[in-house]
Amino acid sequence: MSDRNAWHRDGGEVTCLACGDSVARDDAREYDKHGDRWNREEKSFEFLCKPCYRECCHSPRRGLEERLIEAGAGTTDQTTFLRRYCALARDGTPPERER
Repeated sequence: MSDRNAWHRDGGEVTCLACGDSVARDDAREYDKHGDRWNREEKSFEFLCKPCYRECCHSPRRGLEERLIEAGAGTTDQTTFLRRYCALARDGTPPERER
């Protein structure tokens, strides 16, 4: 294994979490939702294809994952998620969750 690829787990294909395209691992960028991609111990990564990666905002995202989870990302419909997310972004207080 070359030094350049020594830290890669495997080659192969990965799926871009933004667009869903399958791309070669070498044509993708790692995404670590905790923002610490350099600490590799016992960690798995998601991936972005290079075009989607270039479109990303590379600003600090402290608290973003927690806000997404609190708003119900991936667990509720889009309208409910957006309402909750906007409330959290506006004043940090989520609207009451539906039962």
